[in-house]
Amino acid sequence: MKKFIETLQNIWKIEDLRNRLLITLLFILIYRFGSFVVLPGIDPNSLDALKAQTEGGLLGLLNMFTGGAFANASIFALGIMPYISASIVVQLLTIAVPAFQKKQREGESGRKWMNQFTRYLTVLVLLLQGPSYLVNLSVQLSQTGGAPGGAWFQISSTLILCAGSMFVMWLGERITDRGIGNGISLIIMIGIIARFPESLIQEVISRDGDAGGGWIMFLLEIIALIVVIGLSVLLVQGTRKIPVQYAKRLVGNKQYGGVRQYIPLKVNAAGVMPIIFAQAIMFVPLTVIGFSKVESVGTFWQGLVNSDRFAYNAIFFILIVAFTYFYTAITVNPKQMAEDMKRNNGFVPGVKPGKKTSDYIDEIMSRITLPGSIFLATVAILPAIARLFNVTHGFAQFFGGTSLLILVGVVLDTLQQIESHLLMRHYDGLLKSGRIKGRSGNIAAY
Repeated sequence: MKKFIETLQNIWKIEDLRNRLLITLLFILIYRFGSFVVLPGIDPNSLDALKAQTEGGLLGLLNMFTGGAFANASIFALGIMPYISASIVVQLLTIAVPAFQKKQREGESGRKWMNQFTRYLTVLVLLLQGPSYLVNLSVQLSQTGGAPGGAWFQISSTLILCAGSMFVMWLGERITDRGIGNGISLIIMIGIIARFPESLIQEVISRDGDAGGGWIMFLLEIIALIVVIGLSVLLVQGTRKIPVQYAKRLVGNKQYGGVRQYIPLKVNAAGVMPIIFAQAIMFVPLTVIGFSKVESVGTFWQGLVNSDRFAYNAIFFILIVAFTYFYTAITVNPKQMAEDMKRNNGFVPGVKPGKKTSDYIDEIMSRITLPGSIFLATVAILPAIARLFNVTHGFAQFFGGTSLLILVGVVLDTLQQIESHLLMRHYDGLLKSGRIKGRSGNIAAY
């Protein structure tokens, strides 16, 4: 406790860090306040049907990402997810379209152009999702007789929803520039954390009414949750290096006096980006059939939009494995690594420099990526496994999946930035055992 108090005092002494933390807190409070501001013309007391609809399935997950704004019919109801979807599309275009590849190589000017294009694409996504959300809202409100109508309501509310999401995106950018941590990531994390107390209370109530050892099951759930969080930390941080006997990633270099150096290959080089990609794909059927038609579609579509179904989790698992290989392929360049080794007089023992080395590194990456992708996909479907033990849907989302991995990754990244400020001013870090490691993958953009 004494160490913790001293650390807080050191943080407060650093003016720049103190100001950044206060600005971050202010913007987060603005975001949380906006998530309770209901759309004009909507009676907050008539939203029971909408809240019941978002208790499970993909709509429940979407409601978690928005911090409850979706179920509140808030001006921030669509949240930051449209921006993330647009960002993913732009990343894919950067790989497939030569014009985008050229822009990416133009440095700062190209980056600004890409960011502006992402914003325009976000507006387009919002203009498609906004009317779909309002149709679903009208259907749910019609059960209580309080459904607003008219073209003006549709047009004005769509514009308000678009403006709300763009404002959330702006808040995220301001946190990144003037606060601490990555703004978009923090906004998602705050939305997830905001749902935890309610989910925990619902689980306690559920187990309290269970006569068949409910409290024992709850205790086992807490232990399992702690274990899953520990595994998620290992997964997010990645593996520092592969043992030499499994991957001869040694570099003999006179510059280092003949000392053998490891090439930085990781089991999970893609971080948690594959699960973000896969989750965005799994939201597509929900958008296509419309939020209001989820319960009326056939068995096939039900399997794609219900996160408890086997079909959904099987497809989700396969997509994560595929996207892990895909994202690793675009982030790890064996050819460039082989050229850098050759330029610095480095080599892999028993492998010729140049193309042979490139092929060897590529083969090693393909082999070590498989267990990493399976581990990532397994953690992603843990909420569905928790549901088999009658864990409430909201609480089950914290047993793995996108929500937990994002939560763990953002916390580690934010703590790492705070620690960097402390060490820069010659203060002790946050941990005595060593430096805090952030995320190994490039999810910082989210």
